[in-house]
Amino acid sequence: MKGNHRKMNIIDIYNKYHLPENLQMHMLRVAACSNLIIDNWNGQKIDKESIIRVSLLHDMGNMVKIPEGFSKDEEFIKVRKKYFDKYGTNDHQINLEIGKQEGLTEKEIIILDGKRSRKNEETLKSNSYERKICAYCDQRVAPDGVVGIKERLEDAKVRYKDKPLSVWSNEEKANHLIECSLGIEKQIMEYCNIKPEDINDNSIEIYIEQLKKYEI
Repeated sequence: MKGNHRKMNIIDIYNKYHLPENLQMHMLRVAACSNLIIDNWNGQKIDKESIIRVSLLHDMGNMVKIPEGFSKDEEFIKVRKKYFDKYGTNDHQINLEIGKQEGLTEKEIIILDGKRSRKNEETLKSNSYERKICAYCDQRVAPDGVVGIKERLEDAKVRYKDKPLSVWSNEEKANHLIECSLGIEKQIMEYCNIKPEDINDNSIEIYIEQLKKYEI
């Protein structure tokens, strides 16, 4: 995809889809957490750019999960309707489609597809630290900022408990996914010069400002 793709500033990409600020900030925070880990990484060689690129685009499809009356932005309503009409509330398929449209490579699409929390067990067993870091950082960022793994995923259990199609509505499966996520955290920290508690809103703030200038 990179060959014929014309680079664009990440904020311009977000604005092209008229994404609400809270969704933009979530993706910037996840990418900032990834950036902090990358800067403190002492393990095997990793594709740093792919981690950042995937993190910055990983939740574009969440626009269809935003309630219809949430925004009065007519352009956002049009964009949301376009993807909703095609995919319903299947935000993951939209993530993949927009990822391709915005220049993610085949390798990056595979990382994006594999980093979902429902695939934590596979991610734990995977040899890809790009996938592990993307998954882990997404699972550290709550709607209002960076939190611990357990707090973030226990919140997911509460938010999705009444949605039978969600893996988080099943107590046993949800607890297993949390344990896998803690295992992923342990794997990453083994090759990192920082501890989980060093990843917080204060430590990622400088990265957020830098990432606002990032081009994909």
